[in-house]
Amino acid sequence: MQLFENVEKDLKNGKINSSIYLFYGEEQYLIQTAVKRIKNIFGECVKGINYILIDETNITELISDIETPSFGYEKKLIVVKDSNLFKKDTKRKTSELTKFKEKLCQYITQNIDIINQSVILIFIEQEAEKQELLQIIDKNGIVAKVDYQKPIALIARIKEICKMYNVTIENSDIQYFIECVGTKLQDIINEIRKLIEYAGNGGKIQKEDIDKLSTKKLESVVFDLTDNLGKRNIKQSLIVLQNLIYEKEPIQKILITLYNHFKKLLFTKIAIKNNKDMIYSLNLKPNQTFLVNKYKTQAKYFNQKELKNIMQALIDLDYNYKNGLIDLQIGLESILCRYCS
Repeated sequence: MQLFENVEKDLKNGKINSSIYLFYGEEQYLIQTAVKRIKNIFGECVKGINYILIDETNITELISDIETPSFGYEKKLIVVKDSNLFKKDTKRKTSELTKFKEKLCQYITQNIDIINQSVILIFIEQEAEKQELLQIIDKNGIVAKVDYQKPIALIARIKEICKMYNVTIENSDIQYFIECVGTKLQDIINEIRKLIEYAGNGGKIQKEDIDKLSTKKLESVVFDLTDNLGKRNIKQSLIVLQNLIYEKEPIQKILITLYNHFKKLLFTKIAIKNNKDMIYSLNLKPNQTFLVNKYKTQAKYFNQKELKNIMQALIDLDYNYKNGLIDLQIGLESILCRYCS
């Protein structure tokens, strides 16, 4: 298995170093970018002739497509997306897909020289479990897992994009921007483009611009709401909640997110008290480690009893709402008022 950063670097330099690629993981934007680069290096793509798209509906045609000549072209580019080939079998090995997977493993092993001469084969998956097919591709090609980028990598990418358009932004504001819009690259690029256009050539992106123009993720808004709740600012807490509802965020989703947030704050207090590792205790992914200080700061606003009471109040609200005893919005507003008093 190779580091995606190395594969990405080679593709940026116009190098296709294998006839078989398997890209999988959470950050689909980077995967799609890598595939676009391979297509650009490959050259002219004529769908159905030297460019074939395959998914789970026609996956059993893959070997036939590899063996069919790309008439008039030296090589054929085959992209296989969401094929389910890389999931472990949960049933007895009798399904058509399982039989084909076994056939494909044997075919690649026995015909790798033919594949190298005539095809560039790209597999794109959300996840890929360790199994024979993955091992065979790893042996004969390139396997790269593409996770969400860590904060330091995101900061570097954002600065690079801003530099391309002669726009500056401070590292502290980049950090705030990531906290607001999340760590998915597609979302980051969409949002940073708005800010770049607003700042203009030679301009600078500031925190107030981010607040004014960026579409904040629900989790980020919940941090804002909790800040106001912790500071006992009832008016602003209700404004944040009402804005979420106005923006058509599902009220049930707000309730669940609030509950999970306060549970994380409770885990934070317990971890601090027992000198436990915060990242492990909160089950944070590598791209979420920047949240540790935010959870620590907000946990100071509440004691453990308050956090447990808020969580129980949210559980009771969910029960009463499902039994038609209370309106969910009114119930949430009542909880905010109670714990701001």
